[in-house]
Amino acid sequence: MTSELNSYDVVVIGGGAAGLSAALMLGRTRRSVAVVDAGHPRNSPADGVHGFLTREGMNPLDLVTAGRADVQLYGGVIISGTAVGVASTDDPHNRFHTTLDDGTVLRSRRLLLTTGLTDVLPDIPGLRERWGQEVLHCPFCHGWEVRDQHIGILGTSAMSVHQALLFRQWSSSITLFLNATVEPTEEEWEQLAARGVTVVDGSVARVLNQNDGGTLSGVELTGGRVVPLEALVVAPRFVANTGIFESLGLAPVQHPMGVGEHIAVDEMGATGVDGVWAAGNVANLMLQVLPSAASGSMAAMAINNDLMAEELQQDLAAHRAGSAAVASSGADPSPGTIPSSVATASDSRMGAEVS
Repeated sequence: MTSELNSYDVVVIGGGAAGLSAALMLGRTRRSVAVVDAGHPRNSPADGVHGFLTREGMNPLDLVTAGRADVQLYGGVIISGTAVGVASTDDPHNRFHTTLDDGTVLRSRRLLLTTGLTDVLPDIPGLRERWGQEVLHCPFCHGWEVRDQHIGILGTSAMSVHQALLFRQWSSSITLFLNATVEPTEEEWEQLAARGVTVVDGSVARVLNQNDGGTLSGVELTGGRVVPLEALVVAPRFVANTGIFESLGLAPVQHPMGVGEHIAVDEMGATGVDGVWAAGNVANLMLQVLPSAASGSMAAMAINNDLMAEELQQDLAAHRAGSAAVASSGADPSPGTIPSSVATASDSRMGAEVS
């Protein structure tokens, strides 16, 4: 493991479920790891995390606090700050330099990006104020909390029809607002009718909240008509937080479902840039908290294996050099003797098997 000040085996940029899970796994493999966390988790407006076994309903910020404590149990370092720049170098021991907003530079052999995504919401007055509360997008995350309520679906794309049909599982009172954006096909009109979904033409002008700041009470259309609601479903555009990584040659790509942009990775989280991995929503826009955490763990194991392969080549080179030196000296070492230089190199990177 790297011991130089501000130098680590791995720097993780992003301290949510994916980043903390990765750091936990890396710590358990006896890697030095630092997590850079700006402290703005995407799900902070929500009251609780759902669908996460043993953590059902837990406050998102409490989950982060517990995750940090887990990472620190294994020597992981949590750094509060924002990464403002990333650069690659020719130094094999410090391949990446991550610059923070306070000027600190972190050096690392590998880099893991877990910066998440930004939800780009429609510019409708009153909508953002209730985001994560009565304004939501994922039925599997928050559908149970709005079951049997009057739910509106704000038309933003062709996916809005699918949302209307999907949320019908949680309530019999579903209203789809076409919002001058959605044009259902003939087949979709029939599906909406079969499921009893009310369809309202016209654009939504604003979201209404009780007492100018309380819970959502409905929407107002451009013509002045008010439709009472208890919840409003929106499909935001998902944009992975990748800005500072373009200097590494990592440009976001369009998601195949057309819902936003993300960093392309393989099944273990490796990007197209050697030594750089990505996990969580920055790499997969559709992940909830639990699978995001799992993707971080998978990436961590891949990073450890990659480091181990590099170290094996170094140890082999040292071993062969030592053996050649012994042979040239004419000495006859005892069977099993390991040159001290090789033993020291191996001992300095003692690993732990992960089960």
